[in-house]
Amino acid sequence: MKKQNDILVLTKKQLLRLFQAHFPHLVALARDSANVESFRSDLKQYIAQHPNQNSKAADTLKALISYDGKTVYELSNERNFDIKTITLFREWLRDEVNNTINTDFVLELYNQFELLENPKIQKPAEKKTINWMKKWKSGLSPGIVHAREENKERIIKLLMAKIENRQTKNSKYVFPPDSTYMAKYNLVEKWWNDHRFHLAMAARTPAEVNMMLNNSLSPETMSLLKEARKKGIPTFATPYYLSLLNVSDKGYNDLAIRSYVLYSKELVNTFGNIVAWEREDKVEPGVPNAAGWLLPNSHNIHRRYPDVAILIPDSVGRACGGLCASCQRMYDFQNQHLNFDLDDLKPHETWDKKLRSLMKYFEDDTQLRDILITGGDALMSQNKTLRNLLDAVYRMALKKIKANKERPDGEKYAEMQRIRLGSRLPVYLPMRIDDELLDILREFKEKASKIGFKQFIIQTHFESPLEITLEAKRAIKKILSTGWSITNQLVFTVAASRRGHTAQLRRKLNKLGVISYYTFTVKGFNENYAVFAPNCRSIQEQEEEKAIGLLSKKQEIALCELFEKGNNIYKDVKIFMKEHDLPFLATDRNVLNLPGIGKSMTYEMIGLTPQGKRVLRFEHDKNRKHSPVMEKMKHVYIVENKSVAAYMKQLKDIGENPNDYASIWSYTTGKTEPRFAMYEYPEYDFDVTAELTNFKM
Repeated sequence: MKKQNDILVLTKKQLLRLFQAHFPHLVALARDSANVESFRSDLKQYIAQHPNQNSKAADTLKALISYDGKTVYELSNERNFDIKTITLFREWLRDEVNNTINTDFVLELYNQFELLENPKIQKPAEKKTINWMKKWKSGLSPGIVHAREENKERIIKLLMAKIENRQTKNSKYVFPPDSTYMAKYNLVEKWWNDHRFHLAMAARTPAEVNMMLNNSLSPETMSLLKEARKKGIPTFATPYYLSLLNVSDKGYNDLAIRSYVLYSKELVNTFGNIVAWEREDKVEPGVPNAAGWLLPNSHNIHRRYPDVAILIPDSVGRACGGLCASCQRMYDFQNQHLNFDLDDLKPHETWDKKLRSLMKYFEDDTQLRDILITGGDALMSQNKTLRNLLDAVYRMALKKIKANKERPDGEKYAEMQRIRLGSRLPVYLPMRIDDELLDILREFKEKASKIGFKQFIIQTHFESPLEITLEAKRAIKKILSTGWSITNQLVFTVAASRRGHTAQLRRKLNKLGVISYYTFTVKGFNENYAVFAPNCRSIQEQEEEKAIGLLSKKQEIALCELFEKGNNIYKDVKIFMKEHDLPFLATDRNVLNLPGIGKSMTYEMIGLTPQGKRVLRFEHDKNRKHSPVMEKMKHVYIVENKSVAAYMKQLKDIGENPNDYASIWSYTTGKTEPRFAMYEYPEYDFDVTAELTNFKM
């Protein structure tokens, strides 16, 4: 395949000369064709007679031809989209005026025709992947630990001045009268280990963020952050997390975490007009959501599948330990359903009554067996609130069991089996994992295990090995000591998608007893343009990097047994990897959250926009149970928000070699991976009714 560094910079005229030199027959077909119909016909014949007519590249080109001139319903924007790939290609080859395509469009087609000529893809050797992985240091590396200690010391001094200058004196974080400089410093250093201190001292303005980053932000970045503040995008970054960033010109590459703190111009420009990607999140009482589920209110329960629902409590759990720039719930921040008014978010007297009604929803549902408590962030809730919440879940589960005793086999309701707490605090504020929280987790597991709960999971989100610090390591070890498992969900941003980065994150987490759950494509609206990596890169990562950590069926069963015993997961997983000679455990699935109807990575490229963005036809994940609404939605069409060529140029801009990614063009189709056995629901010893409650087609 032609060197990417060479072709990515070509103009349309230069690309036309490239086509004339490499594919003169195609140019002749276009220029000799009477109309687009005859060009399509000639192209079909050209492919049918080609020596590689049975290749994947041939199938891709056939799909582009067959969909040309068709209109599809693009679900993410809920609009009809006219596909004109071959029509526009013909116009360009004929050098017709007013052609709307750009070079990214041409580069995609050039690579597809080149793949027809040379369909064999050389995948990188395992050694190559290992070398890519070694580029990415973790937060446990001695040099990075030292740099961050310096950051911490500098920020502590800033916090001392902030405390002294604060107007309010009713805070618990005040200095005793006549304290010496060292006494103040030691006190702040002690408070540093209290997560509430970081929340109280979080940077809430661009100026504060810049100050904690040693005034290292450029004037352009500061201008953008100020504009974001004017538009209403919250600024909230804790001293701890800001201490993880590199403020020098040298040292470690922190782009994967920096892009979580700093906002892009696309996000700032779009804020105020962001549309909910998750269609099922738009709820009207009494009206089924996009997946057909009837919900008790518009903001506490989210649901798309029969067996699981998300619970977002009315508590500080509606906030987070920081605002991730690519947050899937930015729509809710825009509408102020989620915010950082921590005092106002504390539960009111009415919450206990509402919680009972929300638990009644789970109790009376025939299929629900899995509850994911999130937000915001589940662990932002105070310990008392969390304890009450888990007690309510326990009582609800008991009532389901009691009611089932009166129901015959085949009419019984699903009983609760899995509970998950969604939290990024092990990353943002690992000091949140205090002794009282550990007691709450331990006590709940002990009693809930006796009534049918079998899976207890903290579902977290490490984005980069840099976030694995000494503090995070301690927090992980503490959580695992309670018998709860920790799974990781990664958002596959541009920075996280660099060669070897995700594989290295898996490895570093696995060595601490954490296993991966999902690798998510960034949801592709305009606000996330800067961080979106096309789905083909996710498939490339799956096939060329993650593949070296795949487990055999026998190994998968052995790993599941390891977690079921749960004696010392922190050490046992590391030993397991060594015994089986695995660089990491590929237990996650690379997927895109489709709007309103589930996760999938089963897709086919069927068109291009004039800007070269791929039009993908998705099918549903056949590995799990769906809402019956899916039966009426065979295919889902999505227009990606960035072309492959634009992504490749972006990689080059951040220091990557595009030639390392040359095979990316070949991943025009994808297939959803089966779920790792540990993530499957256990079998009941009774038959659950097929009846659906809380559902309307």
